[in-house]
Amino acid sequence: MKKSMQELLSKNREKISEEAAEGIFQIDEEKIAEFIKEVGNYEIDYIPSGKIRKNLNTKYIGNEIYSFKEVESTNSVAKFLSRFGAKEGTIILSEIQTKGKGRRGKKWESPTGGIWLSIILKPDIEPSKAPIITLATGVAVAKTLRGMNIDARIKWPNDILINHKKVCGILTEANAKFSTVDYVIVGVGIDTRVDTNILADDLREKTTSIDNETPEEIEEYEIIANFLNEFEDVYELFKAGEFDEILYDWRRMSQTIGSYVEIKQPLGKVLRGTAVGINNQGALILELENGDLKKIISGECIIREG
Repeated sequence: MKKSMQELLSKNREKISEEAAEGIFQIDEEKIAEFIKEVGNYEIDYIPSGKIRKNLNTKYIGNEIYSFKEVESTNSVAKFLSRFGAKEGTIILSEIQTKGKGRRGKKWESPTGGIWLSIILKPDIEPSKAPIITLATGVAVAKTLRGMNIDARIKWPNDILINHKKVCGILTEANAKFSTVDYVIVGVGIDTRVDTNILADDLREKTTSIDNETPEEIEEYEIIANFLNEFEDVYELFKAGEFDEILYDWRRMSQTIGSYVEIKQPLGKVLRGTAVGINNQGALILELENGDLKKIISGECIIREG
């Protein structure tokens, strides 16, 4: 796989450059050369894939693992590999992301000391079902951290909190055509040993890391393997259409439900009220201050004191 992928990268240099110019991939000529070199030498000391595999009990998630020293974004790498035959369950890891991104194009700080990974999925689903994958991923991360005796909570739609501080973000990107989905990329960023003091002022007080929350020392490869094990279990439920079981676990571990929240939507619209639940499509159900119920499909959720 390593050799064939390197050949694909080399042969498609011109195509990548064209797509980069169109903004599809933010990889310039210099980055392409670095990318080819990295893929040709992807087994590095950052997190050896062999150690991860020894702790996996999955059938297909993690069968292929690409571990990089540095990339702009693991999701961007995953998109590229998806276009050139990467199998479902392929994992992309990087020690550092220089242009990590969150929802709505926000920058995601990805320095040394975190787990930055993307998973390539190829589910046979309608595009409308893709948001459930984000919720399912949140369930997998929360279960992984709870397995470390950490009381992790899920904030709608894509954050994991410890003691009301963010420790993990999830970015799901689907490539859909009409009524079908070609592939889905699930990006996960977990702060394991990140020094929160180096973060921007607006992030520092709202962010934590695993080593700040538990005295136990757990190797990153163990956390990754445990997460991938949990993820395959919940993803299998998703593919089987067992949404109720996924949503049950999501509600059980939710920080959002029952909280007074503020939802920031596009064009500056802000809604406030009590989050009373989520529906089977993953939308948040908000009880507004006038008592009306509102279904929220997307937006930035901020938990406020009621």
